[in-house]
Amino acid sequence: MEDVVVVGAGPAGLCASLALAERGVAKTIIAAPHRPAGDRPDTSTAALFNPSIQLLQHLGVWEELAAECTPLRSIRLIDDTRSIFRAPEITFESEEIGQPAFGYNVPQGPLIAALRGAAERAQLVCICESEGVRHFTHRHDAVVLGLAEGATVDAKLVVAADGRNSLARQAAGISSHETPCDQTAVACAFTHVRDHRFVSSEFHRRAGPMTVVPMPGRQSSLVWVERPEVARRLGTLDNAAFSRTLERNLLGLLGMVTEVGPRSLFPLSHMTARSMANRRIALIGEAAHAMPPIGAQGLNLSLRDVAVIAEKTADAQRTGTDPGSDECLKAFESARMADAHQRGFAVGSLNGALQSDLILVQLARGAGLHIINSFAPLRRRLMRLGMAPASPLPVLMQPRAE
Repeated sequence: MEDVVVVGAGPAGLCASLALAERGVAKTIIAAPHRPAGDRPDTSTAALFNPSIQLLQHLGVWEELAAECTPLRSIRLIDDTRSIFRAPEITFESEEIGQPAFGYNVPQGPLIAALRGAAERAQLVCICESEGVRHFTHRHDAVVLGLAEGATVDAKLVVAADGRNSLARQAAGISSHETPCDQTAVACAFTHVRDHRFVSSEFHRRAGPMTVVPMPGRQSSLVWVERPEVARRLGTLDNAAFSRTLERNLLGLLGMVTEVGPRSLFPLSHMTARSMANRRIALIGEAAHAMPPIGAQGLNLSLRDVAVIAEKTADAQRTGTDPGSDECLKAFESARMADAHQRGFAVGSLNGALQSDLILVQLARGAGLHIINSFAPLRRRLMRLGMAPASPLPVLMQPRAE
């Protein structure tokens, strides 16, 4: 019987396996479906704040990744809602909180490759079945994972990183609430003639945010949220027409758009699990929470789940406690649920405020941003809270001792 099995081999699942190994959990198995990448490379990126970067440092993958990542030294909010009460443009500078950068924009393809390489070097056992885990059976002392080709694996604890349609979450008897946003995001990378100066810019628009995040050289990644019918039309434009449309909507910020990469479209929804742990199964990442791409909260939130489950499981092993016991699951949920709910509420509220036609909502949003822009202590406080909750960070997200 294994102490822990991690289900899912995306960034959250791979990080969880490495984090558990780093914290001394004897053996970790990744049981996940194998999905070929196909001919199109993954050009998506993730803006990771410093605590997440520190986690990657602890896991031994940051040095391999650093040269392909771009620092985020400033975050700019631009009101493009064209409402009566226009909010001021706000630029948050990392120097204001004594940091050279808020974090880095990390390309997903190299991130996953680095994590897989680290898993191989750590000699973690990886089971990649054609269909992954088919079913879960509960015993009083374990969860039995039935794999696609007939084999089974017993585990005291299952860490579920199998996405928003999580089979593990269903097996744990944990319900979820999902609300479609009636929005679709268009994502791609593009090249431009002006320097981005390491500034991430988020345009607040009535259809949703449009975010450009710096990449190496004069490149940026784009997540453009629109109404579904508009997003579909953007997806069908040829590259020249899309470049011109993007230039106009960026209001000249980065000058001429000279090249655009492959575009992908994905519908947005807001999902929250009612609980994060039950019946020897702990949920992390999008198995527990998924939200629109506002404020770079998604993967950063997931990696905090990773660091905490590794810490709680290591604590259990050190004291001889069953890692899948109700006591351990409650400790994990207590440490993570408030953060997940608060981030979800904040993202949902901002997204709703952008789309609202109510004058009072527009006024409140504009007034709030005026206050933030005018009151430096509040602005610095919000910058720190945007990167991580006020509660102490888990060990794997703290700076390494020199």
